[in-house]
Amino acid sequence: MQFSLATVLLGLVAVASAGVVDVEGIKNAPRDAVLIERQNQNRPVPSGDCCVPNTSLKQDACTAANGQAGRCVPGGNNCGGALSCVAQSNLQCDNNVIERGNTLCRAISPFGGLFDGARIIQSLSEAQVN
Repeated sequence: MQFSLATVLLGLVAVASAGVVDVEGIKNAPRDAVLIERQNQNRPVPSGDCCVPNTSLKQDACTAANGQAGRCVPGGNNCGGALSCVAQSNLQCDNNVIERGNTLCRAISPFGGLFDGARIIQSLSEAQVN
């Protein structure tokens, strides 16, 4: 039996493609959610107005109630002490300040200023970072 170079290469391609992981099937999550979960260091990816109490950390990625990508931040929604999931479009961020491994962001208050937990601050330099 003779094998040509094309036959050998075709066989290698078949074996290599069989090893591709279909991330669409992991935990029934779309590809973006799998990447976000990795970004959250395998903590749950919150979806809605509030992040997961006693689990989500400041600056974790989430999906806001309107479907936009967002961040878990202190204040912004009525979450009974849990972090709020706020859409990127409603956040003010400072790329020069890192909080929990990501850029510092806070929710923009509709009445002016920024939410920092129960406080309203006027600039990110006043934020309580940890």
